[in-house]
Amino acid sequence: MKEEMETIVFEIISNAGCVKGICYEALDLAIEGKIDEAYKKLDEANEYLLKAHEIQTNLIQKEVNGEKVELSVLFVHAQDHLMSCIEIKNLVSKLIKLCEVKNNG
Repeated sequence: MKEEMETIVFEIISNAGCVKGICYEALDLAIEGKIDEAYKKLDEANEYLLKAHEIQTNLIQKEVNGEKVELSVLFVHAQDHLMSCIEIKNLVSKLIKLCEVKNNG
């Protein structure tokens, strides 16, 4: 189970990292005035976020069903990455909307 948990943790971290990177790409596009492309990037980021969230939800369901889920510093680190990518995505989304308003007058 320990190796399986490490794999799960790294999948969460990897997907969360993709969300962060893609969100910053989306913001750069918005700053350049490429609003439609920026929103497409946010959609792409959302796909990775859904993957990470699904992994987290599966762990929660295991614990709810009585299966012991090993907590570790690495797991907490993965949760931190997931929560920060959610906040980054939300903030970038609002910044893109500001760029859109600015570009439309």
